[in-house]
Amino acid sequence: MPYRRTEKVVRRLAARHDAIVAAARQVASEAGISAVQIAPVAARAGIAAGTVYRYFPAKSDLLTALLAEITEREIGELRRAADRAPGPLSALSASIMTFAARALRNRRLTYAAVAEPVDAEVDAARAALRTALAGEFAARIRTAIESGYLPDQNSSLAAAALVGLLVDGLIGPLAPDPAGREREIVQFLTLVGLRALGVADARARGLVVQTALPAGD
Repeated sequence: MPYRRTEKVVRRLAARHDAIVAAARQVASEAGISAVQIAPVAARAGIAAGTVYRYFPAKSDLLTALLAEITEREIGELRRAADRAPGPLSALSASIMTFAARALRNRRLTYAAVAEPVDAEVDAARAALRTALAGEFAARIRTAIESGYLPDQNSSLAAAALVGLLVDGLIGPLAPDPAGREREIVQFLTLVGLRALGVADARARGLVVQTALPAGD
């Protein structure tokens, strides 16, 4: 008779899996994705390296799981912020500001998840965050177009451009030092993005001022 895992065992295994990914996230937040190695992650999680290998046979498996967790978490935060907004334009503004504010709070992790060089086998998983982010923005842009709040445009291309604006403006080599200027940078980039999408300047400014920056994790 084949062995069947009990519900308690399944929960314990899932909890251990999540603890390993959380440890990998902490390492990446402090030292970048290149520092996410089995040994330091195991040490951070308080377990043996062999235990990590049972869940993730290769480092690429661990990195893929980490990037998937980051993507799920960040897109979830964007959706929650947008869904609380009272209208299509404020929802778009909220999603932009949420990504920007969270990215600035942990620039090292954002760089690791979006731009830091990785092995080719991990790159597809890393690209998933950009793809999901562009898809989320595109959906909000389409809703605003259909509701008459934005001029007709290619929502997918506009969303891709918006992602580029945010990534380069927040963590790119030309991005400013955010120390003490986080709110200013988030609001400015959101304002530029809304203007580029066709929101009249006065209304764009109002949306940016009215949108509350999200609280930290």
